[in-house]
Amino acid sequence: MSVSTTTTVNNMPRQRIRELLPNLYLGDWKPGPLNSLTDVPGVRVHTQEIFGDNGNVNTGVTSILPREDWFYKACYAGIFRFNGSGEMTGTHWIEETGLLHSPVVITNSFAVGAAYQGIYEYAMKSQNTPKGRVDWFLTPVVAETFDGYLNDLTQFAVKPEHIVHGLENVSNERVREGSVGGGAGMICHYFKGGTGSSSRVVGGFDVKGEPKSYTVAALVQANYGKAHHLRIGGVPIGRILAAEAAKAAEKDAEKKSAQEELEREKDRKDGSIIVILATDAPLHPTQLQRLAKRATVGIARVGGYGHNPSGDIFLAFSTGNGIPVQSISMERRSVDPFKPTPVAVETVDDSSINGLLEAAADATEESIYNALCMAETMVGNQGHRIEGLPLDRVKELMEKHAIV
Repeated sequence: MSVSTTTTVNNMPRQRIRELLPNLYLGDWKPGPLNSLTDVPGVRVHTQEIFGDNGNVNTGVTSILPREDWFYKACYAGIFRFNGSGEMTGTHWIEETGLLHSPVVITNSFAVGAAYQGIYEYAMKSQNTPKGRVDWFLTPVVAETFDGYLNDLTQFAVKPEHIVHGLENVSNERVREGSVGGGAGMICHYFKGGTGSSSRVVGGFDVKGEPKSYTVAALVQANYGKAHHLRIGGVPIGRILAAEAAKAAEKDAEKKSAQEELEREKDRKDGSIIVILATDAPLHPTQLQRLAKRATVGIARVGGYGHNPSGDIFLAFSTGNGIPVQSISMERRSVDPFKPTPVAVETVDDSSINGLLEAAADATEESIYNALCMAETMVGNQGHRIEGLPLDRVKELMEKHAIV
């Protein structure tokens, strides 16, 4: 499929929030070198878009490998459901065991099945699984948000081969942002949304008491929210822009009709947001549940409420411990399932976890800003048009509040 045509909403080039507003307060912790999910060592990501049918198809896939040896070494993980009108497969097993031993794929609502199959196909290919003999256990983790306003979901454009391609081409480069990956057709606070990422570095100690820094990073697929709820650094940017848009629409019947149609659509199905948090701090599953909950703080700062039709589901995982999996199958048994056998792990003292919790909230907030700032105006399914956040006007408004 060919690439969709997108335009820039103003003359200012798309840029991340720190480039647009270098003095904006985004928490006490500094970002990692890439300010991206891939700042966590071993975490790799790939984003791909699927555009076509004369602009009616605008969707994609975001693929994440939590660690290089993910098939045989699980990460401790935790889940938090802020609002459950959405899907993230594999969460029952994560809540049962506290283990993530699957790739993580994020896509659109109608592509969950294709992504689920694609993870299995990738696993069989990467493990050289012979025909007729699957001798391992895997529950794929697939999350989704709804892109049906800008993307023709009836075409089921995402195929299992897209998932295999994405997982085979993950990298540790900075995650691409805006209308990319699974976020290609998403809408955030009535502006073009999509994929965003950010990271924080928190100073601490290792198990021997020696100084050591840990990274907490977020990746969001942002597709939620009302226009007038959008805030940046506490400034009610959304209310101001919404009032300006309403005033302009009064003089333009076509714009008014388009705005009313979007509002009806968003009232019916208010998007969703998926947040993936990664860290190399050695947290156990309960601590990771706590970390995942803090994504809610970041979303609330930007203006999210967790509305009834919104699927707001968060996954946090740690690469700080590698937990053996695939140790028992039909053909091999490296442990006796009836004889408890400890494995050595490290865990952070709960009393020292505050910096990591702050980092999770701050990285989530900035990831949403980056998704909004990097996403361009898109004309999509049935001619629906969603504007990119007007960066020049945002900068003007923030200057009035002495935040530039």
